[in-house]
Amino acid sequence: MKRPNLLEELAIRPLCCDGAMGTQLLARGLASGDCGMLWNVDRSADIRAVHDAYHRAGCELITSNSFGGSASVLDPHGLADRVVELNRAAARIACDAAGKSGWVLGDVGPFGGFLEPLGEMTEDELEGIFRKQIEGLLEGGAHAVLVETMSDPAEAAVGVKAAKSCDPMVPVIVTYAFQKTASGEFRTMMGTGVEDAVQSALEAGAQVVGANCGTSLDLDDYVELAKLIVAGANGAHVIIQPNAGAPRLEAERAVYDATPGQMAATAVRLLAAGVRIVGGCCGTSPEHLSAMSAAIKKSS
Repeated sequence: MKRPNLLEELAIRPLCCDGAMGTQLLARGLASGDCGMLWNVDRSADIRAVHDAYHRAGCELITSNSFGGSASVLDPHGLADRVVELNRAAARIACDAAGKSGWVLGDVGPFGGFLEPLGEMTEDELEGIFRKQIEGLLEGGAHAVLVETMSDPAEAAVGVKAAKSCDPMVPVIVTYAFQKTASGEFRTMMGTGVEDAVQSALEAGAQVVGANCGTSLDLDDYVELAKLIVAGANGAHVIIQPNAGAPRLEAERAVYDATPGQMAATAVRLLAAGVRIVGGCCGTSPEHLSAMSAAIKKSS
């Protein structure tokens, strides 16, 4: 059976994306500061186990373990020359877990610096960096590209451009990390408001826009933010991947307290706000996503 086109499927029904990867790898022994990208080749069974757990939980969108897969992020680990290899492996593992019924999102995270004039990276240089990573993800079989946790709309736009230069037909998703200001506004770390961030991504060619992560946002905040993004998306599909509530520090470690039941209730509220893809970010687990997936299926 031919896999349905992701964008066409979203027009029919909402979908459930998976949750956090980093905390799952830390629980399996990844040392803080070590390169999780290497696990795509050195400990692929562990990566597959995480994907399998999310797939069993009902997640239809599986995100490749490639958030830190650009040359600029891999370079401090001495791995900049293995970009294509590591990203290709990441996508292949995710595809194996997703099977014929799911879709794999090739994950592209921030490059770790600033574009000119704040930094020294030009947009052309960054496009080349992102393109190399995305080439590996698409070679590995990714069905869409996820440019995530963006703060700078210009960086997000470069990510979209790089994806479309690799394959003009590939669906591209852009998510921003927003924080709530003292005045109650949602803005990225660069100070960009919701409407401007969303419009920039759409104008660059993204077909799905939304938010993930976020600094100290509680579950009510994510619902409020979702409504603003849906309003600004002009009919484009919206994705929201909340953390498991606002974090608190415990022994210098971020702890997320939202229960699977609370995350499931939030998923229903996000769907009611017009969101088409609901997933999880920091602090979420297969248990959270199992409850969220069940709620999404029941609501749709």
